[in-house]
Amino acid sequence: MDNESWACASVEKDLTRVVTKLEQLHENASADIGDIATLMSELVKVLGKAEQAVTTLNSSTQVNATPASVDDPMGDGVSMQVETEPTAPQRLTERQMEIIRDAIVKCNDRVQKLSTDHRDLHGSISKIGKAIDRNFSADFTSTMRVDVLQNEENLMLLNKAIAKHYCRQGMDEVARTLIRECKMPENHAQDVFDSEREFAAIYSMWVKIQKRDLTDALKWAKIYSQQLSDRHSLIEFRLHRMRFMQLVSYGLDSQREAICYARMNFKKFAVRYEHEIANLMASFIYLPSGLENSPYKHFLGQEMWTELSFIFLKDACQLLGISKNSALSVVVNAGCTALPALLNIKQVMQSRQVLSMWNGCDELPIEIDLQPEFRFHSIFACPILRQQTSEDNPPKKLTCGHVISNDALHKLSNGHILKCPYCPVEQNAEEAVRIYF
Repeated sequence: MDNESWACASVEKDLTRVVTKLEQLHENASADIGDIATLMSELVKVLGKAEQAVTTLNSSTQVNATPASVDDPMGDGVSMQVETEPTAPQRLTERQMEIIRDAIVKCNDRVQKLSTDHRDLHGSISKIGKAIDRNFSADFTSTMRVDVLQNEENLMLLNKAIAKHYCRQGMDEVARTLIRECKMPENHAQDVFDSEREFAAIYSMWVKIQKRDLTDALKWAKIYSQQLSDRHSLIEFRLHRMRFMQLVSYGLDSQREAICYARMNFKKFAVRYEHEIANLMASFIYLPSGLENSPYKHFLGQEMWTELSFIFLKDACQLLGISKNSALSVVVNAGCTALPALLNIKQVMQSRQVLSMWNGCDELPIEIDLQPEFRFHSIFACPILRQQTSEDNPPKKLTCGHVISNDALHKLSNGHILKCPYCPVEQNAEEAVRIYF
């Protein structure tokens, strides 16, 4: 196991331990909070009964005032009658006091336990940060070429790439603010919006599909229907299929509309998708009970809409000949992939005191194997010198058809005579032609 894998495994082990503790804390806390709620309910009942007893006691004393009888010889007009003397309110019974004290003690114990568990978990979480600092290098400046950004042209290219990224995300105002603050020339600023206008429209449709709005995407698919068919793309049918199932999911009230939609839009796909269209039409059987209780319920999930949106984004970008990822995101992701290897080679070069090799060339001192999605150009490695060709050492095609690097050509040639290292053909070295990949 290499250093990076070991470091990731070490941090992952600590993280798994914290996640397990967090799940246990959640389970225990839920039980404790439930117990506290039960104790509080009992406490409220006890206090309610005590209050009712006191209220009943106080209401036993009443003073009634009634008009005097016409036969009243006193002639006062009011007759006063006192039934009982008010008595002092009674205190809580010993049993009630015991229940209250027991509830308070138990609540305090459980709250204290929750606080202690939370404090212990916080300590475990803080250890993750220390594990990351211990296993990974936080100093990325050693791999930077700050001198590159001292050039005004390079800095402008970086600002342009950032502005294009914002335009792709539909954040035109942010892009304009960046252009204004970095004082980008007018021609560069116009190129930012012109070059990304097509993708911005595709991105807007991508967002709407995830929000279950297919209107714009269906219009776009209708415009490019023939091109999509020539490329054997599935996106047009999938858009219509999802719209049909969306109408069916609305219930019996939308049944007629769904049937009309199927007749209008599935006709052109009848030969290629005959079996699937038949399965879609069978969904009407489940309308009375609802699609959520049928084999078609997966059409209601957000996963289907997310998958559809990414398929649309990929096919649309391929059709229009544009990248679905911005130049900025590609560079950042490729850099993150290459960073561990760069840190390792930097440490080796520093220990051998050959750091000048890092700053003295425009290419990396080692070859880094990136994932296929980061490869945009063909690469030719000389089979003789086993090194990658470059502008200073371009590939050359010999008259026999074999290709070697320019440096290998000069090393193998004897004056003007060159014998191909792969076949016995002798030829003139000056007749070799540079080729471009």
